[in-house]
Amino acid sequence: MNRTKAEIVREYGPFPGVDQVHGVTFDGQNIWFAAGGSINALDPASGETVRTLDVAGHAGTAFDGKHLFQIAEDRIHKIDPTTGTVLATIPAPGGGGDSGMAWAEGSLWVGQYRSRKIHQVDPETGKVLRVIESNRFVTGVTWVDGELWHGTWEGDESNLRHIDPKTGEVLEQIEMPQGTVVSGLESNGSDQFYCGGGRSGVIRAVRRKSKK
Repeated sequence: MNRTKAEIVREYGPFPGVDQVHGVTFDGQNIWFAAGGSINALDPASGETVRTLDVAGHAGTAFDGKHLFQIAEDRIHKIDPTTGTVLATIPAPGGGGDSGMAWAEGSLWVGQYRSRKIHQVDPETGKVLRVIESNRFVTGVTWVDGELWHGTWEGDESNLRHIDPKTGEVLEQIEMPQGTVVSGLESNGSDQFYCGGGRSGVIRAVRRKSKK
């Protein structure tokens, strides 16, 4: 397994009125992050918050190209990112123990923190299509270039792990500095991961070395 030290290239926040960063996603233009009682859009160039949706955001956040998906307690809400309207709701596979979430291949990929699992979920019905086991607590989840990555957070240690989606085997690991936790995780589609910083209230951009 290839292990490297994280290179943090930028830090965003803390943000006014935000005590904790939960889920993180990227719509191709803005970073969206869940902050408990709201979901916020952040311009990664300026570092400014450009929109706030008054909807619950307790864990993972995902974007399917048109809609946001947000874990709120034991449910996953499908949300219009322009108006904040909840368009549909499905049960979260962990029933309240869920963590990160990503969109890929027409499915939602939902982390379960203490159960150390990632579920592939049908976004229309909530049916669990596949379960991937991890040997660490699972926080944020993302796909990039056909690779499945997830964050871990145990004590004051966190890392980013590239895993085999069939076996759960760890193929690559980026180790965060001691005391720097990862709550949400998302890729910008190329050279960076966006990492929610939990109770620090910040988002960190970590360099990703492209395989291309």
